[in-house]
Amino acid sequence: MRVCVVGSGGREHALATALGRTADVVVTPGNPGIPGSVPTPPEEVDADLFVIGPEVPLVDGLADRLRDAGRLVFGPGADGAHLEGSKAWMKQVLREAGVPTAAYGAFTDLKPALDFLGTLPAPWVVVEEWLDGPELSLLCVCDGQRAVPLAPAQDFKRLGDGDAGPNTGGMGAYSPVPVAGPHVVAEVLERAVEPTLAALRDRGIDYRGVLYAGLMLTATGPKVVEYNVRFGDPEAQAVLPRYAGDLAALLAEAAAGRIVTQPSFDERAAVTVALAAEGYPRSPRTGDIIEGVDEAQRLPDVTVFWAGVDRDGAGRWVTAGGRVLNVTALGDDLAAARAAAYDAIARISWPGMHYRTDIAAAAVAGRS
Repeated sequence: MRVCVVGSGGREHALATALGRTADVVVTPGNPGIPGSVPTPPEEVDADLFVIGPEVPLVDGLADRLRDAGRLVFGPGADGAHLEGSKAWMKQVLREAGVPTAAYGAFTDLKPALDFLGTLPAPWVVVEEWLDGPELSLLCVCDGQRAVPLAPAQDFKRLGDGDAGPNTGGMGAYSPVPVAGPHVVAEVLERAVEPTLAALRDRGIDYRGVLYAGLMLTATGPKVVEYNVRFGDPEAQAVLPRYAGDLAALLAEAAAGRIVTQPSFDERAAVTVALAAEGYPRSPRTGDIIEGVDEAQRLPDVTVFWAGVDRDGAGRWVTAGGRVLNVTALGDDLAAARAAAYDAIARISWPGMHYRTDIAAAAVAGRS
């Protein structure tokens, strides 16, 4: 099978690596660090299966255009991608489906919004109820009728240790999640994912792709904070290295509308840490020379996923984006995976490189 992965970051590198175990993979546009990268537009690539990584081309209807051309595509059409394109619309779908989520309001004037907030206990998240509890990311592969869960993950959105600083695209992730055993996954499927798919079908939407539930595990049960319509980044970099089966076959089944494969995972844990450029997330500096990646990748069970990278005129690796590298390590447990990831990171450097030092620390200590 020949698979075309659409995208250019660490998530797409992780997808290409996992799919490449059983398939021939091409990545468009990719980046210089991802093998098989080509500049060819996806509409011009000859492939048996297309896997679309980022949300923007999904919202823009790339999956629809490819399907209209007779291609097999893993990724929702623009109608389903509206779940991520419009949070207000997503909330309407959740309300119709009876999915537990934070109380919210949508307003065009300030005074009604402030009046609504006055009915909720502080603190607030924009015009929405604050939810308290551990976070959970659950990526589900959907074929329009059925959803099968991948291994749960937890990600870290804030820039600094202890969740300090601004929000980012994600500074790290780990899998599995000790507080999210099989009963939690089953509850999320029953109370959130499956009702959401049913609500989409009621609207005439055939959702084939990843449905990524971002959740808070509150005292009254899991509640959906948001849905994304693609593999999470960096969750994919922690979940996919643990995938033990034929990922290409699973995604092709979902794209064709009939999942028959049950996902299976390596029992080992994975920890992923994002290495960021100076100035990220506001104004990342580019062009700094990256050193030590080859040494890091020689360590057992360590993979470096390339994200914001390029080559300079001398052929050296240089920074070319905000999140530059994702370092993932597998270990017998989270403590071992975490130690291996940070051992690898200690061998990598460039001017201004920064990263969180507490990825999975609380889980290892039994605090989440």
